[in-house]
Amino acid sequence: MKKILITGSEGFIGSHLVELAVKREYEVVALIQYNSFGNKGWLDQIDERNRAKINCVWGDLRDRGSLLSAMQGCDAVLNLAALIAIPYSYRAPESYVDTNISGTLNILEAARALRVKKIVQISTSEVYGTAQYVPIDEAHPLNAQSPYAATKIASDQLALSYFCSFDLPVAIARPFNTYGPRQSNRAVIPTMISQVTSGKDKIKLGSLSPTRDFSYVTDIADGILAIMESPNSTGTVINLGSNFEISIKDVVNIISEVTGKTIVIEQEDERIRPQKSEVERLFANTSKAQKLLGWNPKFSGKEGFMKGIELTLQWFSNPANLARYETFTYGI
Repeated sequence: MKKILITGSEGFIGSHLVELAVKREYEVVALIQYNSFGNKGWLDQIDERNRAKINCVWGDLRDRGSLLSAMQGCDAVLNLAALIAIPYSYRAPESYVDTNISGTLNILEAARALRVKKIVQISTSEVYGTAQYVPIDEAHPLNAQSPYAATKIASDQLALSYFCSFDLPVAIARPFNTYGPRQSNRAVIPTMISQVTSGKDKIKLGSLSPTRDFSYVTDIADGILAIMESPNSTGTVINLGSNFEISIKDVVNIISEVTGKTIVIEQEDERIRPQKSEVERLFANTSKAQKLLGWNPKFSGKEGFMKGIELTLQWFSNPANLARYETFTYGI
């Protein structure tokens, strides 16, 4: 696995994954969705020495020709490209089908034609829906509570079907809620932190009762590479989490503790999911990752979560970083 194609490379997790892969001396081809501004997303912000080692190519998951071109000579493909905002999937579900399902099909067909040695499809804990038992292992029933989750279930199952039908070397990485520097302001932790670092004592949030297994982004990047590198992962699904569960309300309390600021919460209706669509509880069982890959999160438990929050706060406290966010606008 010397040369790897990373789709969704310009995004939050993708840019961290590209950085880590370059540091580990992989030859990285970064597929970037074409735009007329020549914008490379977060790849424009990474260390210049690492950026110079990346082969950036323009393309689109929905166009199989551009994938075939980008994938030439690659040993592995890490497919992070997807539409991921849950609220927007209520408004534009067809676009999620086009990108998340048809796009994955194009990845699989291109990889099959070129005999790629490993394909890692990036999933999401949202496919489980509200936990029926905890911690959630990979055998937990799948339950789509949003159009986004439905398309991710479909893309995962499509990828696994290619392993069964064509012996394509596919693995599914299933990260739980990821956080850290560069994350979109539509996610709950950047929503909190960007408002607090902008000097507000009263912050706007949605539901406070749901619990999540928040995983620091470098742990997830490390887990994805571990899945790619291991022959034991082929044909299977592997959870990546932090071994820690916390409610949204308690996250606010931790941010208040770390910053030393008293935070008042103002619930805003537009930030609350439809009742039957809210995933109330997510908490990962990561024993499979430990057994098959020898992988363990470095930001584990409450102590690890607080360390990750501190690093995220440091990043958002840089005025140049914070200026990239429309802090008080709810974006879907």
